[in-house]
Amino acid sequence: MRVFWEKGYEGTSLSDLTAALGINRPSLYATFGNKEELFRKACARYLEAAASLAPSADLTPREAVARFLFAAAEAMVHENHAGCMLVTSALATGDEAAPIRAELCAARRQSQESWREFFAAAKADGRLPQESNPEDLARFVMTVAYGMTVQARSGATSEELTRVAELALSAWPQ
Repeated sequence: MRVFWEKGYEGTSLSDLTAALGINRPSLYATFGNKEELFRKACARYLEAAASLAPSADLTPREAVARFLFAAAEAMVHENHAGCMLVTSALATGDEAAPIRAELCAARRQSQESWREFFAAAKADGRLPQESNPEDLARFVMTVAYGMTVQARSGATSEELTRVAELALSAWPQ
């Protein structure tokens, strides 16, 4: 997972994977099928780990967004795998990686949809003002998070990303 995170899908070679796993190519194929299948497994593992930051009904919308953005500000600054794997792995892909790019886009859309559903429920039960637009709020949260990914890849520190999260929260509906 970390090799794909660091180098992206297309930037990761079979040699990178076999070295990271400590196995030879025949073993990689026997165990994981191929690079594409191994990448899918790595993404599934990444999504399992990220699930703890999904919106939760026991939090107010602002608390959920704050937890998500502040955790992202802390997690995105690793030297070898900065940013969100779902974003960084698909930023530069050629035609042969179109299926992977499409799957990553679908995963990002699903994350945004989870936030939209959370905000819609919060609006319905009065935790968000009635004039709030759940779809716009979800897109805002994901846009900030993905922008933080680009900033992390460009060398932003956790402190700088935390200030971005604080600024985003200052625009939050009261």
